[in-house]
Amino acid sequence: MTINGIGNNQDTTGSAMGFGASAAKSPGRKSSPAECETCKNRKYQDGSDEMVSFKSAAHISPNASGSRVRAHEQEHVNNAFKKASMENGKVISASVSIRTNVCPECGRTYVSGGETNTQIKYFNEDNPYQKGKKTADSAVYSGMHVNIAG
Repeated sequence: MTINGIGNNQDTTGSAMGFGASAAKSPGRKSSPAECETCKNRKYQDGSDEMVSFKSAAHISPNASGSRVRAHEQEHVNNAFKKASMENGKVISASVSIRTNVCPECGRTYVSGGETNTQIKYFNEDNPYQKGKKTADSAVYSGMHVNIAG
């Protein structure tokens, strides 16, 4: 459940880098963010076996990479909740990690990828141990939240 940056993107502002791309070259860098070929050719691709966006490598501009990667990782979280509800399960945890990097050519910071980890607990109502646990729990929890005032 990960998306990794390897990519390229053009936006509608006319510049390959998008709004706010500096034309000034920083000291020690090969190019300015507006002229950076590495950023222009960076592509993102999902490495999971789920049906989500970015199954084919696609370019995302550095300005849009944060929101696009977060939206993509949210697809994985939504899939986990959908799978749990369809298979008598419950999502115990869902965490998303977003990675950033610095372009070696122009020095621009960009979101380079993300990873989603989910844990789903499945309930097996036919299991005799599960039935026994329910019976034992009902004795412990019955009457626990009773309001006797009144």
